[in-house]
Amino acid sequence: MLAKVESYGLTGLNGFPVTVETDIAPGLPNYETVGLPDAAVKESRERVQAAIRHSGFAFPTARITVNLAPADLRKEGSVYDLPIALSILVAGGMLRPVPNDIIVLGELALDGAVRPISGILPMLIDAYHKGNSIFFVPKDNAQEASYIRGARVFPVENLAALVSHLRGEIAIAPAEAKPFSGGTHKNAVDFSEIRGQSAAKRAAEIAVAGNHNILLCGTPGSGKTMLARAIPSILPDMTFEEALETTKIHSITGALKGTEGLVTERPFRAPHHGASAASLIGGGNRAMPGEISLAHNGVLFLDELPEFHRDVLEALRQPLEDGEVTVSRTAVTATYPARFLLVAAMNPCPCGNRGSRTKPCTCTPAQIRRYAGRISGPLLDRIDLHIEMTEVGYREITERRPAESSETVRARVAAARAIQLARFRDLGIRTNAEMNGELIRRFCDPTGASEKLLKDAFKKLQLSARAYQRVLKVARTIADLENSEEIRPEHYAEAIQYRSMSMLSDL
Repeated sequence: MLAKVESYGLTGLNGFPVTVETDIAPGLPNYETVGLPDAAVKESRERVQAAIRHSGFAFPTARITVNLAPADLRKEGSVYDLPIALSILVAGGMLRPVPNDIIVLGELALDGAVRPISGILPMLIDAYHKGNSIFFVPKDNAQEASYIRGARVFPVENLAALVSHLRGEIAIAPAEAKPFSGGTHKNAVDFSEIRGQSAAKRAAEIAVAGNHNILLCGTPGSGKTMLARAIPSILPDMTFEEALETTKIHSITGALKGTEGLVTERPFRAPHHGASAASLIGGGNRAMPGEISLAHNGVLFLDELPEFHRDVLEALRQPLEDGEVTVSRTAVTATYPARFLLVAAMNPCPCGNRGSRTKPCTCTPAQIRRYAGRISGPLLDRIDLHIEMTEVGYREITERRPAESSETVRARVAAARAIQLARFRDLGIRTNAEMNGELIRRFCDPTGASEKLLKDAFKKLQLSARAYQRVLKVARTIADLENSEEIRPEHYAEAIQYRSMSMLSDL
């Protein structure tokens, strides 16, 4: 007898339908899985056989052929265990055919329990957009899946419970649809905890308002890391669409197990400077997302920037421009979104004391040049704001007056972001940092005194065309923070100063 059960697979962030076909024919007992399965899918034979027996059903002693269609797409992981088990029960006459509008996913334990799987959200979203709305998923994945509006998600605890439901004996209650309650900022440092550094905090506000990349350069203990960790606290709340985008990426890696199912706090990723290019950009046999994709819609913090391997830093150049990254491997090619706010921090020299008011620098000019040379000009060009930070004095540390809170700063940022959303409503972008050359000419066209100021800065600072455009984008954001439609000369002047820090003169 032939049986079919509908399931789903995943390539990168894109799901694809998989039909599990099982044929049971007379002959010597045998079990074969075809349809381009990987090792984990082939091993499902043992899991499925044990799960069926321990769930109280007889495993057919016949020739069993399981086909995963379409046969030209590679099938990976343990996601097909549950649909394979159902198809065997149907083909063996122990269960009525499963309707083809039902999608079944899940890994089986040997005792028949259904274990959670990775990547369920992107699979179900794709299936829902293709017209499916009834999903049987592992119980531990139900919260994640229940955010899909309009879908009926049934949490499955074990194989026996699912069979009872399909037989009409004991019904499985569908998971309650989860409403999106908005973004959170639970784990970030509050701006009020940062003493002094008013100029750096102002630059951070501008960076967040327009989603501009920022480099913090300063002596040890000046507060670079603390400021970087406070930046997520002034990012606008995540929208439901942003939360889904981010959750899809985290779902693939399995990072959502044991969570509430949806990423509602903007990611903050801080890889160590010893990280490889594959861990940062993405890779592995399955072309999994890297840190830059896990930071999508959030912050990627690179502390001790010059200590990263040169090839790792250079690999960032294309994602910083395009907002996405394509990971190619022999068996699979996947494209992941990677639109993040880059926050980088570094010392001004190897000993860290260059520019210090209290400690002498012991580095030679040659050592400083070599240190600076670890960061290429093209990468530095892609960082919009270059900020100089020095030690905080005793008076600032012991200041008792309350500093401005993250909530206050976030309100200004949200207002500036709202202006940008209205400006770019029909243009497919959200922030000033995403503007291309045409949009820069349209929304950042300097005239009169502003044009002369920019011309002088271009010549004196030897700006590249890319750096010049980024100055214009930052000026547009500064004007938005002041709710000014016109970009005035003082806005351009402030944007220019973020490209002319003295500590970075050798970079």
